Amino acid sequence: MSKRIWLTGASSGIGAALAEILLQQGHRLAVSARNAGALQTLATRYPQQVLLAPGDLSDTEQVRAIGQRITTHWGALDLVILNAGTCEYLEAEAFEADLVERVMRANLLSASYCVEAALPLLRQGQNPHLVAVSSSVTYLPLPRAGAYGASKAALRYLFESLRIDLAASGVDVTLVSPGFVDTPLTQKNDFPMPMRWPVDRAARHIAERLDKRPLEIAFPRLFIAGLVLLSHLPARLQLALGKRLARTEHQP
Repeated sequence: MSKRIWLTGASSGIGAALAEILLQQGHRLAVSARNAGALQTLATRYPQQVLLAPGDLSDTEQVRAIGQRITTHWGALDLVILNAGTCEYLEAEAFEADLVERVMRANLLSASYCVEAALPLLRQGQNPHLVAVSSSVTYLPLPRAGAYGASKAALRYLFESLRIDLAASGVDVTLVSPGFVDTPLTQKNDFPMPMRWPVDRAARHIAERLDKRPLEIAFPRLFIAGLVLLSHLPARLQLALGKRLARTEHQP
C-alpha cells in the first residue's frame, strides 16, 4: 500500500538513495533539503509522487511552513524519516564552541523542529511510523567526534524517550544507526573507514526493514558488534584505545 512519507536530507547521500527506492516502490514522498535543485530533479522524474518541501530545517519557521504545505496537500503522514544532518570534527587543540552549536543545531534541534511539525500529521496517518537516522558513533567515544557524537547521542536519547511516550498513541519509533557509508560527507574524512558500505546498499538495507518497524536498524552487523563489545571495556581501556586511534588519525 502506498504511504505518505516525509523524508529529510533527500538531496544527497543515504537520503537521495532512499528516496529513489521509496519512489520506485510507489510511495508518495514529501522531500526536504536545502538543495532545491536536486529535489526538483526527483519531482521531474516522479511528478505524481513527489511533493517538493525544500528549506533550511534549522529554521523553525521554515519547518512549520513545510508542515503546513504537507497538511494542505495530504492532510496526514504515515511515515517520517528524519535523515538530514551533518558532521564536523572537533579539534581539542583549538576547541570551537560554535562548531558544537552548529552540529547540534543541524543534527538535534533540526530533528526536534521536524518532530514538532510531523507529530500532528502522523497522528492522522495510517499505522504511523517515526524514523530518525542516528549513528553507530553513539556506541563508543571516538577521537575528534565530540560534537558529532554528542549530537547523535542526544538524538538517540530523545527518540528512545519519545518511543515510550508515543507508544500509547500508536506511533512507532525506529532509530537507524549506520556505520561508515560512502556519502559526500564521509568522502571528506581523513582516516580509515572500516567496513564502509556503498550508499545504495545502505539505503536498500534500511528500506527492506522499515515495514518490520524494528526498534533499531544498525549496520554493518560485524562492525556494530565490534563497537558494542568495545563499549563494554573498562573506561581505562576505552581511553587507551581512543588514544591509539587518535595517534593513528594524525599520522601522515
